[in-house]
Amino acid sequence: MTSDLTLTVLGTASPHPGPDRPSSGYLLRGGGAEVWVDAGFGTFAELRRHTDPARIDAVWISHLHADHSADLLAAVYGLAYGGLTPPAPIPVHAPADCARRLAGFFGRPDAGFLSGVLDFRPLGDGQAVRYGGLSLTSTAVVHDVEAYGLRAECAGRVLAYSGDSGPCAALTGLARDADLFLCEADIDEHRESERVHLTPEDAGDTARRAGVRELLVTHVGPTLTPEAATVRAASAFGGPTATAREGRTYTV
Repeated sequence: MTSDLTLTVLGTASPHPGPDRPSSGYLLRGGGAEVWVDAGFGTFAELRRHTDPARIDAVWISHLHADHSADLLAAVYGLAYGGLTPPAPIPVHAPADCARRLAGFFGRPDAGFLSGVLDFRPLGDGQAVRYGGLSLTSTAVVHDVEAYGLRAECAGRVLAYSGDSGPCAALTGLARDADLFLCEADIDEHRESERVHLTPEDAGDTARRAGVRELLVTHVGPTLTPEAATVRAASAFGGPTATAREGRTYTV
């Protein structure tokens, strides 16, 4: 494994998976570490295409909507019951209610029965962790539930990830001077005063104001096509813009 910071796209769909298009999920590699970022529907199987899930260093979950977290259940079945047992419990950085929700599926009062495979660690604003040469910093962003964006740094390179977010100063700060900004462009337009997702123009404008080097558009909802969303985001950004594609690896 190289020290380069890379992003492999496992899924981009919103709010549900489609044929050959799982929901949100990414494999982040850098500094000798591997981190599964978001675990939307179908992403555990895609993760297995690229690495051994038992050997990943951590899981990082932006928020607990199912299209970003539901495949933690598939991971439990693989790691605890399916012969993919990790050598040590895998840290899961996620909003505080994650463990309780997962335990509820099994009718358990808490997630203690998973302590041999998963180690749940609640996220917080400004929380920073490090795995090998890869550092991860979480920033609270505006959504309709507790939600975080991610800033990942390795060997002087920076990737910023919006998670699900409406337009906000925190997201712009998170993306400041990033080499690659992986950003949602979920909606065609805002409904009345609701600001819990980004339009393509919001994504592009955030990238422009943050001074990022390149914008990668993801999490495009059913009222748009990824191609159309990327064209609109590029117009607002004025810089290099691409569409996140399943199975593709991007070097930051």
